[in-house]
Amino acid sequence: MSQDDLAQKVKLSPSYISLIEKGDRDLPISVAEKIATALGIPMSLLTFLAAEPGDLKGMPEDVRDKLAGIAFKLLNAKRRA
Repeated sequence: MSQDDLAQKVKLSPSYISLIEKGDRDLPISVAEKIATALGIPMSLLTFLAAEPGDLKGMPEDVRDKLAGIAFKLLNAKRRA
């Protein structure tokens, strides 16, 4: 999904979506929920995908990598559906 498509779905400007993507703007929970809904994924999956490695330091690296792989497979399957 392009930034323009996402921006249109969540009723924000494409430039604001770009700033969020680059990490130049904080992401309010309300906007994160709108983005998760627009992407058709649970908020928890979006949160996991956005986590920095240091945020998941209690999780073994191989488990984190497997979960990330599953998450991306789910996103791709959702996109094709």
